[in-house]
Amino acid sequence: MNTEFVTSVPSLRTERLLLRAYRREDFDAFAAHLADPVAAAHLGANDRQAAWRIFCSQAGLWLIHGAGWWTVEEKESGELVGNVGAFFREDCIVMELGWNTYRACWGRGYASEAAAAALHHALEIRREPKVRAVIAPANESSLRVARRLGLTYEADTEIHGKAVGVYTRERGSPVG
Repeated sequence: MNTEFVTSVPSLRTERLLLRAYRREDFDAFAAHLADPVAAAHLGANDRQAAWRIFCSQAGLWLIHGAGWWTVEEKESGELVGNVGAFFREDCIVMELGWNTYRACWGRGYASEAAAAALHHALEIRREPKVRAVIAPANESSLRVARRLGLTYEADTEIHGKAVGVYTRERGSPVG
C-alpha cells in the first residue's frame, strides 16, 4: 500500500469526463442519488444525514490514505454524472475500486470510463500490485463494468452484513 502523504486530490481526465475532488456544492446531487431507491439499491444509505457522512468520509480518505473518491463530471457540460473511487477500507491493504453513476446518466458508459481512469491511476500511477471491487451479486451493471475492466472473480465475502463477490486485477495483467 502506497501511503505517501497527499495534500491535494489529483484530477484525472478521460475523453469525456473530469474526475476531481469533492466540493461542497456536489453534495445535493450526491444526496439525491442516495435517496433514489432504484439508483442506490446497492449502496446502503438512503437519508440525507447518512449521505452527508458518506460524502465527507469519502472526501476525507485522501488525507488518511492518499487515495479516495472523485466527483465525476462531464467535461463539456459540467454536469455531475456520478462518483468513482480508488480507496482503502479500514481493514484491507488491497486498494478497492468503486463507482456509481447518477440515474439520469445511466446507459452512457460513464461508469466504465471513469472506473477505467481510476484503475489506471491505481495500477500505473500509484503502482498498486492489485486492486479489488466488491459487488453485490444482483448488481448486474457493476458486474458488467468489472468485466470490462478485466477484473475477475476471486471469492465471496460479506461487507457490512451483505453478501458480495470480490473481483480483482493485478498490475500487468491483461484486460479480458
